[in-house]
Amino acid sequence: MLITDLPPFLLFYLGGLLAALSRGKLRAGLMLATIALSALNLWMLPDGFSVQAELMGMALEPVRLDNLNFLFGYLFHIAALIGVIYSLHVKDTLQQSASMFYAGSALGAVFAGDLLTLFVFWEMLALTSVFLVWARRSEQAYSSGMRYLVIQVISGLLLLAGILLHYQKNGSLAFNFIGLEGLSAWLIFIGFGVKCAFPALHTWLTDAYPESTPSGTVFLSAFTTKVAIYAMARAFPGTELLVYIGASMACFPIFYAVIENDLRRVLAYSLINQLGFMIVGIGIGTELAINGAVAHAFNDVIFKGLLFMSMGAVLYRTGRINGSELGGLYKSMPKTTILCIVGAASISAFPLFSGFVSKSMIMSAALKEHFNVVWLLLLFASAGVFHHAGIKIPYFAFFAHDSGIRCKEAPTNMLIAMGIAATLCIGIGCFPELLYRNLPFATDYSAYDVTHVLTQTQLLFFSALAFVWLNLKGMYPPELPSTNLDADWFYRRPIPRLVGGITAAFWAVDGAMRRTVMSVLTTFEGRLAKLNQDNGLLSRGISTSAMVAWMCVLLAAMLLLKFI
Repeated sequence: MLITDLPPFLLFYLGGLLAALSRGKLRAGLMLATIALSALNLWMLPDGFSVQAELMGMALEPVRLDNLNFLFGYLFHIAALIGVIYSLHVKDTLQQSASMFYAGSALGAVFAGDLLTLFVFWEMLALTSVFLVWARRSEQAYSSGMRYLVIQVISGLLLLAGILLHYQKNGSLAFNFIGLEGLSAWLIFIGFGVKCAFPALHTWLTDAYPESTPSGTVFLSAFTTKVAIYAMARAFPGTELLVYIGASMACFPIFYAVIENDLRRVLAYSLINQLGFMIVGIGIGTELAINGAVAHAFNDVIFKGLLFMSMGAVLYRTGRINGSELGGLYKSMPKTTILCIVGAASISAFPLFSGFVSKSMIMSAALKEHFNVVWLLLLFASAGVFHHAGIKIPYFAFFAHDSGIRCKEAPTNMLIAMGIAATLCIGIGCFPELLYRNLPFATDYSAYDVTHVLTQTQLLFFSALAFVWLNLKGMYPPELPSTNLDADWFYRRPIPRLVGGITAAFWAVDGAMRRTVMSVLTTFEGRLAKLNQDNGLLSRGISTSAMVAWMCVLLAAMLLLKFI
């Protein structure tokens, strides 16, 4: 079999198996070689490459390469390469093999040409990624991982139910545009929405990602949500409901992120915020908007990964991640500080950084299609992300007050991985044509016009001014330990208490009914026993003449009734 015949996910699965069976430098070499070989395989695949199959009379397309998933394929290879380099110092078979299977599952999902194949890899994403949470081996991580797995499996079951109804209705499993018509479409839509972290369905992300290992979070931030974004872009482009869902996703995490103390959880909320921009783009559905959503997904993997890596390096070196416990680390980790600032500038959409060239596409599309209120909300969200991710993360981790922590700089492999990501952030920001030419639709869009640059610069300036003012007044909360009550509070507190109360009431009623019935039966038994005692009604002797007399009376009564 030639290398060009191999499905893109297969080499990663093989790499995961080899990682589980090898150790030390051999394992590292095999993992890096797997990524390089798989990228070469993808590059050699011809345009429109497809694999056809049949299962129990159903036509399947396990692999399909087109303009929409092409860029995601390369993106996942870049993310896997950065993640593997970042974790080279880790000596954990579980974590490293799981990361390869996880990346392979993401590739299998985005190249799936039919819904059944998509479902298989959708579930594999959940099963392989949960080990990256459990790999931290703490009670908190185990609990978070269980909640994460349950919600991911529910997402898969919704998707499966939708697929079965869709096949029954249409007689086809081809994964193309679906649209929101019928129960099957809604089930698939909600199944995708869980992994997209729709509002109120997002808590698995902010619960599990911060509990993962430092390197595990880098992989987690790259794959699951981006697969969901891709699936949504293929099945539901132009669905207006997504515009409003995305706008709320872009805005509500800001309030949580601002008061959150755990800096990795701040980034988890920030991840939802950025997903909101992509969902808005998909909902608008024009070529410019879809290009913006795909471009922003590409950039988000890189700059969000860079921020997670920098915070992972801080956690690795200091064992702490709360903003109130850190500060002054620029003295010990100057290289990590600079790389973190690059990531912060990118996510904040500073001109010449990657976030600027993709976020502006979505906002321009919103204005062009007259979603003026949504555009204002996205503008507010842009200011918010600058506050919580652009300023708060580097400021409270590396500057602010001096916590007195003195530690070593991040390991060399971590710095190399962060350096690659930072280079991409700046490279794409300075030369956006490199990204634009690989988007699903041909475009002549230019991010660097006077209007875009001035608008964004003013927004960043006034946001920074607001942060400085709040910080000088002592009103910026991340310096204080805090607890966030999110939507997961409902299934962690009131729902278990409600279920416990209902269960207790049920057993109380059950006990009362049992006692009442037993009391009635005991009374009846006592009465019956009395009747059978000596001189009782049922124990008395009755003479034959009396019996005959009673029989005559009964016969006479029956005859009388007969003639009436």
